[in-house]
Amino acid sequence: MKVLIVLTSHDQLGDTGKKTGFWLEELAAPYYTFKDAGAEIVLASPKGGQPPLDPKSNEPDFQTALTRRFEADAEANAQLASTVRLDSVSQADFDTVFYPGGHGPLWDLAEDRDSIGLIESFIEAGKPVALVCHAPGVLRHVKAATGRPLVEGLQVTGFTNTEEEGVGLTQVVPFLVEDELKANGGQYSKGPDWGSYVVRDGLLITGQNPASSTEAAEVLIAQLARG
Repeated sequence: MKVLIVLTSHDQLGDTGKKTGFWLEELAAPYYTFKDAGAEIVLASPKGGQPPLDPKSNEPDFQTALTRRFEADAEANAQLASTVRLDSVSQADFDTVFYPGGHGPLWDLAEDRDSIGLIESFIEAGKPVALVCHAPGVLRHVKAATGRPLVEGLQVTGFTNTEEEGVGLTQVVPFLVEDELKANGGQYSKGPDWGSYVVRDGLLITGQNPASSTEAAEVLIAQLARG
């Protein structure tokens, strides 16, 4: 099993002067879910190299056993420091792709032609795609083979409007994930704020928030096992 994990390269939280990036739990949880299942993992980002970590995601309140494991893992950190450039990767080399969230992807990956094309090529090849938290927003310009939005008519989830309100960034983000998925015809559903909630519809797997990261990776592995 060869898994591509795509991270953001964007580190500015709108015009707030604050930093953003990827959310640590949303990388660490799937990383070890895949690794412990024997997967080979490649990390990629639009700019390559070290992707920006949302500093808030490493505060004590948001640390987990898996984020601490990642922090202490020299091999994982070396891999993170040298992500490959997104424009250099090919769907043909992987069985699946996983997108962690954090607010960063709303600015870069959502508009990135390489990311959009990559997701489309995975779906076209019959390979599953999983995205958690803010990462389902990356699907906003992704099309199905019909030319219609990929999420149109599909069961999806992602970071809720109330969760965004809870972190006080409703007026900062370029768009709200829940609203964007609905606007593109997605059959959006959600669980309680901050609880694990994952939806699979065909090849598309989406998770609502950081707590959904492990479950989304487990659902993805199960999907791969089914072929």
